[in-house]
Amino acid sequence: MHSGLIENLEIRGSQWQREYMAESGLNATAAALLGLLHEGPMTGGQLMSLANRKLGPFWSMTRSQVYRELPALADAGYLRLGKPGPRASQPYAITAAGKRAFGRWLKEPIGRDQLRNPVTLRVAFGGVQTDKQLRALYDEAVEYHTEALAGARETAKVASKEGDSYGATALDFAVAYHRAALNWLKKLSG
Repeated sequence: MHSGLIENLEIRGSQWQREYMAESGLNATAAALLGLLHEGPMTGGQLMSLANRKLGPFWSMTRSQVYRELPALADAGYLRLGKPGPRASQPYAITAAGKRAFGRWLKEPIGRDQLRNPVTLRVAFGGVQTDKQLRALYDEAVEYHTEALAGARETAKVASKEGDSYGATALDFAVAYHRAALNWLKKLSG
């Protein structure tokens, strides 16, 4: 009985690994960090700041993910450590091997989108909520998407002014997403 359970867990684990870890050996967070480091050497804090500014409107990374991935990427030979700076901050630079790994990652199939929207999940269970709970949910979601839409528009403008047409195009997705969310919320509350 236990061997069947262990075999099932091993199969599920390998399926998860195939979905999470690409053939290049990079997960999406690691690949995003390598992509950002094409702009030049940066510390973890600088990478986090740049990721929030350039990718934040459509892709999220946590500080713990960034600081977990950086040493792993360095151990794999994809990053080179620079000289420690103030407060022992450690700059990282992408290596030729890192550029090749990133290039392989870009060529891999993208897989499927992962839609995980907490508002939609709660709306799905709207039948067991009070009108007051639903109103608070809608109001909070409208406020968030209104602010996020304004932020995504501004970030897209900056990217466009800086000549980053690909970054601006990616940010257009975030603008369209927040517009769509606001339109959907308007229908729900109307």
